Amino acid sequence: MLISTYEMGRQPFGLASPAAWLGREGFEVVVADISRAPLPAAALAEAGLVGLFLPMHTATRLALRMLPGLRAAAPQAHFCAYGLYAAINRERLLAAGVETVLGGEFEAELTELARALRAGNPPPQAAVSLPRLAWQVPARGGLPPLERYARLQLGGGVSRVVGYTEASRGCKHRCRHCPIVPVYEGQFRVVAPEVVLADIRQQVEAGAEHITLGDPDFFNGPTHALRVVEGLHREFPALSYDVTIKVEHLLRQRGLLPQLRATGCALITTAVESFDDAVLARLEKGHTAADIFAALELTRGLGLALNPTFVAFTPWTTVASFAAMCGAIAEHGLVETVAPVQYGIRLLIPRGSRLLELEEAAGWLGEFDEEALSFRWRAAEPEVEVLCRRAQATVARGSTERRGRAEIFNEVAGLVGGVRMPGGAAPRATVPYLDEPWFC
Repeated sequence: MLISTYEMGRQPFGLASPAAWLGREGFEVVVADISRAPLPAAALAEAGLVGLFLPMHTATRLALRMLPGLRAAAPQAHFCAYGLYAAINRERLLAAGVETVLGGEFEAELTELARALRAGNPPPQAAVSLPRLAWQVPARGGLPPLERYARLQLGGGVSRVVGYTEASRGCKHRCRHCPIVPVYEGQFRVVAPEVVLADIRQQVEAGAEHITLGDPDFFNGPTHALRVVEGLHREFPALSYDVTIKVEHLLRQRGLLPQLRATGCALITTAVESFDDAVLARLEKGHTAADIFAALELTRGLGLALNPTFVAFTPWTTVASFAAMCGAIAEHGLVETVAPVQYGIRLLIPRGSRLLELEEAAGWLGEFDEEALSFRWRAAEPEVEVLCRRAQATVARGSTERRGRAEIFNEVAGLVGGVRMPGGAAPRATVPYLDEPWFC
């Protein structure tokens, strides 16, 4: 049994891909996305191997809470955790009762583990491994239908069913705060274009009208990226898609952006993180505030919607810098573009983070929080801790009450004195967005 606890409203590639590998070897595979469907208790009780897919922080914390119950329900099973956050939380997972932890390109190692268990052999020694895989087309049978996942909202009551796949994993950049870096160390691996297109094809047949290409950075390999989207558009000219691209790559590869627009790109997510150049330098993001605004102007000129994400609270955040962030969001017409959850995002520092290399870290770094799976840290100003809690509570309340983005923004900005929204802000109906906001 392969279990996903949460993956940002996406049908999990990390269940479908290894399911194909295991199925090819003759294993009976049950996939369970418990963010969308109940856990199949009878199948769990019979499982010989339980794999917990941990692609993100939230998924890992949920899995740790569930582990005692899962182990009690399947005492005969070998428990394995795999995925990006499995690797960086290895010791915590082993202490919680997981027996094997796999990171990096996990499909082949998960299959090898299953083979060993079937043969009655000791489990192979696990380590982070980054082989170049002979990819299989993901097996999506058994997963909840795409209609149960996040949708692309286009305004005026129009929405599209969204599928999800990956054309690459890892990243060639080494941003200090990124959880990919401790595992991939500046490497990335591409999925063969024919496999990506075959996966898209089966999702279109299942009702997908839009595809999220979930690569950490779609332009890590620009030639590969264009092969994928040009093939997608040739076969499915009405299909739209969204991608994630660094600010740095948006500017460096600006000549390729018209091809994205021409092949159906509806939305580009980019990790802005901050408008403070000193913070961006500490994070080694590879861009400046001026670059952010240049990328925004560039994409707007091409009719490409930009979805900025932020780390609003860091050890270097001050009340003044938070107010300046709100002011920049208003001034540049981003109020309806930024998902409110972004106003409360607090920096996570997992084990292995390159932020631990900073000499200045001794001044603000605390002990590791086993429950939060992150090192504690202190803000430069004590008032920032209060502001963070108030911003998070404001966003949570506004989301629960289904308030609009502008209303939530105004309330958050009001915590630091208020920011007047200029009249040029884009109306909500013109901004495409996925209705389950990006989270960590």
